Amino acid sequence: MFSVDEKFVCDIDAQDPLRDFRDCFHLPLGKDGKPLIYFAGNSLGLMPKSARQILDEELDNWAKFGVDAHHAAGTPWYSYHEALRNPTARLAGAQPIEVICMNSLTVNLHLMMATFYRPTKSRFKVLMEDPAFPSDTYAIKTQIAHHGLDPKDALILARPRNGEFTIRTEDIIDLIEKHADHLALVMFAGVNFFTGQMFHIAAITAAAHKCGIIVGFDLAHAIGNVPLLLHDWNVDFAVWCSYKYLNAGPGAIAGAFVHERHATNTKLPRLAGWFGNDPNTRFRLHLEPEFIPVPSADGWQISNPPIFSMAPLRASLSIFDEVGGMERLRAKSIKLTGYLEFLLMEIGSKKFSVITPGDPNARGCQLSIVAHQHPKELHNELVAAGVKCDFREPNVIRVAPTPLYSTFHEVWRFAQILSEHQ
Repeated sequence: MFSVDEKFVCDIDAQDPLRDFRDCFHLPLGKDGKPLIYFAGNSLGLMPKSARQILDEELDNWAKFGVDAHHAAGTPWYSYHEALRNPTARLAGAQPIEVICMNSLTVNLHLMMATFYRPTKSRFKVLMEDPAFPSDTYAIKTQIAHHGLDPKDALILARPRNGEFTIRTEDIIDLIEKHADHLALVMFAGVNFFTGQMFHIAAITAAAHKCGIIVGFDLAHAIGNVPLLLHDWNVDFAVWCSYKYLNAGPGAIAGAFVHERHATNTKLPRLAGWFGNDPNTRFRLHLEPEFIPVPSADGWQISNPPIFSMAPLRASLSIFDEVGGMERLRAKSIKLTGYLEFLLMEIGSKKFSVITPGDPNARGCQLSIVAHQHPKELHNELVAAGVKCDFREPNVIRVAPTPLYSTFHEVWRFAQILSEHQ
């Protein structure tokens, strides 16, 4: 199926039905003036060329209308978040009322846990994966402590078996069943930031619900990377950022999912803010001070939309819609990582190994490479040769050929550079 021949990859790129979308993005240039091999979309996605125009429009609206832009602009600021709702729901596999773009990922995680982590004397524990992204760990530990509990007693970690790097689904389910009487929450990533492992969201959710346990997911490395069906999978809640695979820029607006059965339940406890309140009474302020949550994910919204943080996301989401759905991107992604894996096996070095699952259904577009000798030096050599990837302590180089803008020839070139510098 694959070949190491350069003509082979050039032919694949020429036949790629998504090849033109690369031109929708600004490509960072190396010292030679040529585009870098940008395999760091799992950290920060590239800038859509249309983002500048959309952001400039909002700056112009501010200049022309001032406060009136909340209602007079082409996309009114007051309801700006609504322009993001449908395309975000399509990427999340959600009903429109189940998603809201707001805040940052960790803020949204705290807001979700304020509602869904309600420990009791018997059920107070949280199950998460190890390693999890540090910010998730910080948030969960502080939420546990906020309830007067000790994380040492309340936090259960799912770990790989000895000699393995990824966590088996059956081991996660076994942990859920073993601790079912004491678990209040199962909180996992959709795709692990370190290994690139894609967790079986549907199976984990079903196992937790069978035991009466709430389950949530951090989708920072999943949304815009792999197809999601959050509504159908019956996930209780999820959070994500939008500056990775969603290409919305550094610190861009994040998102949250609340399943319809919860989103429409206005009696759920939450940390409230004025933009989560019923629009009919939102501006009556001191006249009607009682909080009446919107019966949707909007009910968790704290503040008014941050326009300049949302505008670039509009640009990126329009590209996803133009592609025609995650399935087309996923097909290319599987082929890109499959080809990269093939080339790494052809190199056949004992100096590195791939810790990301070999099964395409158990990973996204990231392959994590363990360098067994001089890992930082190897990473620095890749960077010096025009490859933009990242390094995670102690010895992992993360490589993410992203289907919207990466090419098969870039994968081929990366392998050539790696074989020369290993």
